[in-house]
Amino acid sequence: MNGSGESRKEATDKTKEVLNVKTKTRIGFWNVRTMFETGKLAQVISEMNRYNLHILGVSESRLTGTGRLRTNTGETVLHSGRDDNIHTEGVAIVLKKGLEKSLMEWKPVNSRLIRIRLRGRHNNLSILQCYAPTNDHEEEDKDLFYEQLQAELNEIPRHDVITLMGDLNAKVGDDNNGAERTMGKFGCGNINNNGERLVEFCASNDLVIGGTLFNHPAIHRLTWYSPNGRDKNQIDHIAINGIWRGSLLDVRVKRGADVGSDHLLIIANIRLKLRRTDQRHADHRR
Repeated sequence: MNGSGESRKEATDKTKEVLNVKTKTRIGFWNVRTMFETGKLAQVISEMNRYNLHILGVSESRLTGTGRLRTNTGETVLHSGRDDNIHTEGVAIVLKKGLEKSLMEWKPVNSRLIRIRLRGRHNNLSILQCYAPTNDHEEEDKDLFYEQLQAELNEIPRHDVITLMGDLNAKVGDDNNGAERTMGKFGCGNINNNGERLVEFCASNDLVIGGTLFNHPAIHRLTWYSPNGRDKNQIDHIAINGIWRGSLLDVRVKRGADVGSDHLLIIANIRLKLRRTDQRHADHRR
């Protein structure tokens, strides 16, 4: 192969990598309301490709059971749903064509949580895709969700880049007093019970809520709009472990994406910023 051919191959390979120090990894997350309807998966994949995403996390997929499938255009869909054939809840992660080669492991936990681990060029990437109970759910349901989330987080090696994302149904608000390490100043509205739970969870696990870090106009931070258009909230979130906070370049709502949902697509850009080895962070779990 000549030099130009090798360069083209190298460029193509890099688009299928995650956590490269030279290129951005583009991660989206979206409550699409369903992927069970005929043609809906194709719509979701079309928008994923239009926004050039490496990875798309899906909340409320409404797919039942667990499984792995390949689309006609080559994307890999990993999904985890209810096992009683009721088409509610459900989570999924969609990988760009070719990225499945980097998949080290995946675990369908339940209809509200799925975990994957991808091999990166310099560090591995672990993703927890979520669909949390709403704010008015029973407290026991919320407790169980966060207990399961903690159990899965504990299974991830500490040196991984960790992202927790999805529809957390949590308003974290715009006041970060006392929580400066956990969130920025650019949340929206007032914190609710679910928001308090999320902030506490992130604080205890050294996670940073990414959507609150960037000073975008409200239309690029608000993630949900009621059908009547009057109510709007920032309830979908991505959090990254604090040691890699500097690698999170941006989190922004994309209002142009459309699959007929009342939630909006959110995209996070990550470009790995390597750190000098520090003995204080050398407590690996594996």
